Amino acid sequence: MTQTKPPTATSPSSSSRPSAAPASNPSPTAQLFDYRQAANPIRHGLTEPIPDQRWGPELHASGPTAVLPLDLSAALGCSGPATSPALSANFIRLLAGESIEASANATSLLFYVLHGEGRCHRQGNGIAPAFRQSWSQGDLFVLPAGATPQLEATAESVLYWVHDAPLLRHLGVSPDQARFEATYYPGSWLRQELALLAADPSSARSNRLSLLLANTALPASRTVTHTLWAMYGMVPAGAVQPPHRHQSVALDLVIDCDPGCATLSGSELNADGTIRNPVRMEWEPGAAFVTPPGQWHSHVNESGRTALLLPIQDAGLHTYLRSLDIRFS
Repeated sequence: MTQTKPPTATSPSSSSRPSAAPASNPSPTAQLFDYRQAANPIRHGLTEPIPDQRWGPELHASGPTAVLPLDLSAALGCSGPATSPALSANFIRLLAGESIEASANATSLLFYVLHGEGRCHRQGNGIAPAFRQSWSQGDLFVLPAGATPQLEATAESVLYWVHDAPLLRHLGVSPDQARFEATYYPGSWLRQELALLAADPSSARSNRLSLLLANTALPASRTVTHTLWAMYGMVPAGAVQPPHRHQSVALDLVIDCDPGCATLSGSELNADGTIRNPVRMEWEPGAAFVTPPGQWHSHVNESGRTALLLPIQDAGLHTYLRSLDIRFS
């Protein structure tokens, strides 16, 4: 790709501003920009904004065993596959009796079993020990950097897989240590704990009825990995959640719902705290969508049954950087 120098860039030889002769010649790659032109380069044609995007369940409803990337790299102007600048979300479809490698140059690999049964195993190496785990519908497990995991299905299966390879690709690095142990969260345990949370009288005053998955290796961030955040949540029948926003990107998976559930998002609020001119992202079981950073968003359930949602975010990284900035309307 040929890079052209923007007209606002200056150098000692091209600047129209009077300046003293440099003490030595700058490198050919050196540039200067007026602060006003470069301080916020997130705009079309430069650093592309993160788009709203949705993928329906028909993407993984049929077909052969395959990894199905939710790839927005072309829209983001980055190398892919990537669903956000730091994360890649994928569906993995597995036919019964078949297997596939989940290969990624990543520090964190998260798998949620949308449906099916099988097992995951990978060999130990100098980064992480061997790992073997059976899984079934509703289970979630995370793996640190290490050998490539192998997924084997004993029944036709679909898994949602999120990892941070785009972040490492941007940094130009490969992991050389495991930052946490491989961790398994049984679906039965998640459902039981979420039901207990919903039954707690204090939950009636909560903005969100959700469980944040955490790891004992990360007591300060309270996140599922050092880069990823995972939230297992419900939206009760008839609920309209007050809007909130954060600087992390949310890669949302709809686990279960009836028609009438959606996420509303927008950049501004009305005087009454509702979202002005919202984009409405309709839910379907097995659908996935992106909520861009900094957008006010609210989940609504206009159906007669509780809905379940699993947002995966790069909020572990933002929490460490102290830049998550969660705000409520």
